[in-house]
Amino acid sequence: MDDKTTIQELKDILQKFRNERDWAQFHNPKDLALAASVEMGEFLEKFLWKDKEKVIKKLEEDQEYRKEVGDELVDVIIYCLQFANTTGIDISEAFFGKMKENAKKYPVEKAKGKADKYSSYQH
Repeated sequence: MDDKTTIQELKDILQKFRNERDWAQFHNPKDLALAASVEMGEFLEKFLWKDKEKVIKKLEEDQEYRKEVGDELVDVIIYCLQFANTTGIDISEAFFGKMKENAKKYPVEKAKGKADKYSSYQH
């Protein structure tokens, strides 16, 4: 479905859901950012103290765990999309602008196969 659903469709669904419940009054940038952070903590908790190979295997084999992780990921995305709705940030525009900056910050010839901090590439 990702290949058939636009970001705008997701944003519209969230707006409708929010408006039906009269939650706009609670959706200010500060609280939406905090909510996204709280949800990110819950997402990260799914991986805390677990071996990375075991996590990969569990995501592949345990459908209940995969759903739990997916649910937490979507909670983060929901608040990020709602933040964009509330502030008028165009996600695609911001995304492509950021990727252009990243291409300059992490040139292939200096960054390929490396996990170093980007500042080490600028010398």
